[in-house]
Amino acid sequence: MEVDPIKAISAEVESAAAADNIGMFTVKTANRTLTDASKRPNPDPLYHELWYEGEVCCLFSDSNLGKSIYAVQMAEEIALTQNVLLVDCELSDKQFQMRYTDSDTGQLHPFPDGLFRAEINPMSLDVKDYEEKILSHIQEAMLKLRCKVAIIDNLTYLCNNSDKGVDAGIFMMKLMNLKKQYGWSLLIIAHTPKRSLTSPITQNDLAGSKKLYNFFDSVFAIGKSAKDSRLRYVKQLKVRAGEFRYDSDNVLVYEIDKTGGYVHFVFKEFASEYNHLREPSEQDNNTQDQNVKELLEKGKSYREIAGILGISKSMVGKIAARIKSMSTSEGADTKDSVDGVDTQVLAETRKLFD
Repeated sequence: MEVDPIKAISAEVESAAAADNIGMFTVKTANRTLTDASKRPNPDPLYHELWYEGEVCCLFSDSNLGKSIYAVQMAEEIALTQNVLLVDCELSDKQFQMRYTDSDTGQLHPFPDGLFRAEINPMSLDVKDYEEKILSHIQEAMLKLRCKVAIIDNLTYLCNNSDKGVDAGIFMMKLMNLKKQYGWSLLIIAHTPKRSLTSPITQNDLAGSKKLYNFFDSVFAIGKSAKDSRLRYVKQLKVRAGEFRYDSDNVLVYEIDKTGGYVHFVFKEFASEYNHLREPSEQDNNTQDQNVKELLEKGKSYREIAGILGISKSMVGKIAARIKSMSTSEGADTKDSVDGVDTQVLAETRKLFD
């Protein structure tokens, strides 16, 4: 039987256009991918374009800067339109109540009915496969409460070995699976090691393995202003769904305030992050120069050093030039001093024979 080549080609093209499940992959042509995705609505921002629907997002900061307060503030606003699960592993119910109570009148702050708060039962802390179960129970709670948004405070309770690449990677893949399976939006609160107020916040300030940062869809951080200890600023570090709105040139500046029983971040202005950094002292500069020198000796590029230390590549270049200049100068001084000693010794020796 003779095969019609036109029909054969058409059938092949049509077959290739359809989705094909190959192992763990769903494979489509690029054109089919665009067509199918275009039929679904674009994700909406959940809060100030810092976090979008369907994202696994991360908020991190140093201790005592108010990240839990900011997280509750986000949860409250989102809960005005949809159910939100706040998994609070930081505060007891009494601590939470005291934080959101007017100390003068005893009035409790009213939250939206759509905001659900969960805390870990202390009797469950020693269970076997703890990390696996806590994710499973978060999934169970979200399904039962019909929540599509969850804020988890904090990462340490979800992944004890977040500093280990393999464990961090496996944990993040489990979160991504929940996101893709249910279309959920998840915000993970994390810490940063103690950092200097002279340097801008970078991705390297996120505690744990770098694999964590690579997996997150979006990342933003809270910094402390060196200009005023009451001020905080919020900076975007990673964006996929939208655009960079709050980078180092346009951070969100807030003041923490408690009005009645409501402790929250009050927006003050947009500003450059550099306006809220401390001027480095001579000791800071010496330490930075030493750090650059050590990294150069390890063979790191200017770009890599800039990322590690949270400074610009041009600044690394200036420090490297200064280090080279000082090294050359010290070498010249040493040579001059040696030559000087030799000349003096020669002169004294000649005097003995004159």
